[in-house]
Amino acid sequence: MILWITFAALACLAVVLMLYPMRRAGGGSTERDAGAVAVLGDQLREVDRDEERGLISPAEAEAARTEIKRRLLKLGRRKGAGSASTQGGRAALWISAAAVPLLAALFYAGLGAPGIPSMSYADRQEERADQVQIAELTDRLRERLESDPEGGPTEGWMLLGQTYMRMGRYGDAAAAMETVIERQDASSATLSQFAEALVVVENGIVTPKARAAIRRAREMDPTNPAATYYEALALDQAGDSAEAHDLLVARLEQAAGPVPWMEPFIAQANRIGERLGRAPVTLATFAPMAGSEAPGPTREDMAAAAEMSDADRAEFIRSMVDRLASSLEENPDDLDGWLRLGNAYRVLGEMQAAREAFEAAERLAETLPVEDPRIQTIRDALSDLRG
Repeated sequence: MILWITFAALACLAVVLMLYPMRRAGGGSTERDAGAVAVLGDQLREVDRDEERGLISPAEAEAARTEIKRRLLKLGRRKGAGSASTQGGRAALWISAAAVPLLAALFYAGLGAPGIPSMSYADRQEERADQVQIAELTDRLRERLESDPEGGPTEGWMLLGQTYMRMGRYGDAAAAMETVIERQDASSATLSQFAEALVVVENGIVTPKARAAIRRAREMDPTNPAATYYEALALDQAGDSAEAHDLLVARLEQAAGPVPWMEPFIAQANRIGERLGRAPVTLATFAPMAGSEAPGPTREDMAAAAEMSDADRAEFIRSMVDRLASSLEENPDDLDGWLRLGNAYRVLGEMQAAREAFEAAERLAETLPVEDPRIQTIRDALSDLRG
């Protein structure tokens, strides 16, 4: 509210400062015109006196009177035109003075963010300092990688590319990742991340170069969700929407449980499916999947839950989550179980419990190979929950 009062006060002050000179503008013009008429009247009378005294001839007097009268007529015309112009200009100025603040307020209300609290100068300085530090560290990392006689480690180039992605420098990210995609230690994840950077650079378009990287990534690891997602995107853009939808659904059916990448898969499948006239899919259709040692709902359980009331469904889901949590107390080394529990808590909106579950998974993931996709899944989840 204080913000709007401040804006209103500033708008009023600007209007007053703009319109105040108009109070005297008309009066000054009128006084000057009246003075000019008086002077020309005196000149006419002076001509008459000079003619009576014989100082000028009647012809000269008549010529002088004609010239003075011409000036009087010209002054009268200019005064009338000036008055009309001034009135029109004043009207336009008054309208602008009233309309501009009003339109500005409406524009800000629609596109601005008056409800967001302001950031203090110290916080802005700290944020800028962090950005500068990250940029400096990134430049130093690049210099070190480029100066390495052996070309720099693959992990370093991928870290550089990922940092550029977070900074919004997508072209630089693609260039950094491209440095290592032909190496022997390049993994499926390396190629899919490179393809993702290329797609972002092209505003969502899967170029032939990106498509080639996606195909290589899928050949190396057919279960790579990122590669599958972008392959489906490429198929849809090429006009093979039905095949793209089938590919997304098939990958969802292979999931071992609810994981973060399923949500964009479902959203994309439903976007394509809507155009094809296919029934929408939901997370309940696929997760958690059968085949896990930890207890969880079967497909039949999820189908039954879909027919329940909201209260019964909430109680049903809660019972499954509690059952999974109890199982993990007895078997705390079940990494996939902690992932399922974390995602279940996220669905329920219990973010603190979800974060604790993912942190337990993070500790277990320390022994996994670096190319294991669950590591990135955990990082993404914790980044969202801690952010």
